[in-house]
Amino acid sequence: MNQLTKSPLIDAGASRRGALGLIGAGIALLAAGGVRADDDKVLTEEQVLRDPEIPVIGNPKGDITIVEWFDYNCPYCRKLAPELRQVVQDDGKVRLVLKDWPILGPVSKVAARMALAAKYQDKFEAAHEAMISVNSRITEPRITELLSGAGLDMDRLKKDLDANAKAIDALLSRNNEQALAFGFNGTPSFIVGKYRVPGVLSIDQFEQVIADARKANMGRKTEQN
Repeated sequence: MNQLTKSPLIDAGASRRGALGLIGAGIALLAAGGVRADDDKVLTEEQVLRDPEIPVIGNPKGDITIVEWFDYNCPYCRKLAPELRQVVQDDGKVRLVLKDWPILGPVSKVAARMALAAKYQDKFEAAHEAMISVNSRITEPRITELLSGAGLDMDRLKKDLDANAKAIDALLSRNNEQALAFGFNGTPSFIVGKYRVPGVLSIDQFEQVIADARKANMGRKTEQN
């Protein structure tokens, strides 16, 4: 897991119970701690799971949402991407929300802003796949090469980036505020349903967390009825 600070790495082999914190009242409070009391403004369920400015991958009407905070220059994010995509595809009922968290330098921020600008020509997923699928760190010239190769209109991309710069930067700021409020130390980090997952999981572990999240949802629905 790539680190934002010099705090110890989270052991990817740690038990699932140790890696997860069940989210309590809505998405605002974590039973496992790590969220400040004044963070309810950035950690509402709608803001975390359903930010309208972020395109949804997978099933937009799915019953479980996975939110990933990632960086295009994070090797762990790149390694995990095909496995996460497979989990979403195999399940068929998962909404995948990808939150750019460019913490690994200026090039990461350039990549994030260009990916978000791609949504204005309905090419966010194509841009994301092009940049997350490479095997090494990307540079600005490489970003242009990858996006052009993925079929994006680069002239329009630059115009959309300029025209929507404030909205894109505000979105990146929201992503950052949420990640810090959840106490995430680096990328990748996840919310699965209402579980906090600060680290890398295997396919089997993702499937188990999704199953746990569904069971928790069913329990809440039963209590409400």
